[in-house]
Amino acid sequence: METFIWIVHVLSAIAVIVLVLLQHGKGADMGAAFGSGSSGSLFGASGSANFLSRATGILATVFFITSLGLTYLSNQKTDGGGVMDKVAPAQSVKPVEPVPPVPDAAGGSKAAEIPE
Repeated sequence: METFIWIVHVLSAIAVIVLVLLQHGKGADMGAAFGSGSSGSLFGASGSANFLSRATGILATVFFITSLGLTYLSNQKTDGGGVMDKVAPAQSVKPVEPVPPVPDAAGGSKAAEIPE
């Protein structure tokens, strides 16, 4: 079922992108209103929606519903634990041994001069 929803989701996303790119914007006719052509109004013709805009709305609704469906299915897969519950417990680590002090040029150690 999840595979079918993924297929519908991807196809609807691609179809919405194609349909949006096929449509011309309402600002495309604005130049025509100022004398370079004929137009019904300044910001494009306002009327009933054509086939492309209705199909875009329907496919956007399908995309939204499949998004909700995939979210629901992904939430059902979790066993209630968080991400850190799935990590294997850490192995015990040996403590690091302190590094012996380095003698200075005179042969003595300056470790006693370091304040605590």
